[in-house]
Amino acid sequence: MSGVFYGIGVGPGDPELLTMKAIHAIEKADVLIAPKTEKKDGSVALSIAKPYFKDDIEIVYQVFPMVVKFEESTAAWEVNKNEILALFHAGKNVAFLTLGDPMFYSTYIYVYRLLEHEDVQIETIPGVPAFCAIGSKLGYPLVEGNDILSVIPATADEEKIRKILAVTDNVVMMKVYKNFANMADILEENGMAKNAVMVSRCGLSDEQRIDDIEAQKNKKVNYLSTILARRNKE
Repeated sequence: MSGVFYGIGVGPGDPELLTMKAIHAIEKADVLIAPKTEKKDGSVALSIAKPYFKDDIEIVYQVFPMVVKFEESTAAWEVNKNEILALFHAGKNVAFLTLGDPMFYSTYIYVYRLLEHEDVQIETIPGVPAFCAIGSKLGYPLVEGNDILSVIPATADEEKIRKILAVTDNVVMMKVYKNFANMADILEENGMAKNAVMVSRCGLSDEQRIDDIEAQKNKKVNYLSTILARRNKE
């Protein structure tokens, strides 16, 4: 007898932002897969969902290489897939926890691609993306009227980013950890820096906020950092 594989988005940080469906799936799970990188111990996603764990839950940590292309770490991903399949075929319900939403810049996407062609029942449960939580917390509308919103990874080619900023109304910049200064400069070039805010680890105890991003562009920020910016309409 086989179990169910749940991909669960736990949101950006506040445990109260988990959906009821996510909580129910966690309660059904026999095993929780907690993703981590080679350089960091523990799992932020795991700590967010912890209030909803049952006492006898089994936790399995899996290391997922931080690569640009999925194909670059086939061997590592296969090891993780086989471990998940072994748990699944033992009749256990397995839940994979991921920050934000499972289908939005998430490690879960790669896990899903590995499992979708296997004989596995998969249920993916959406979560609140960080930029939505930031907008609500700060009273910062992401889009209104006929505004166009662009979501940009700060790791993308800078020329491509400039072309997008030239035509969009509002922007969400993800993955700004190592590129904060460059992104601040590009937003300044496009007249968007004055209406920008950067928030790291939204909803967590060490949440950080920077309002004047141009003045503080050389400040070190956490890897869970997001910029919201909009064009000055005045």
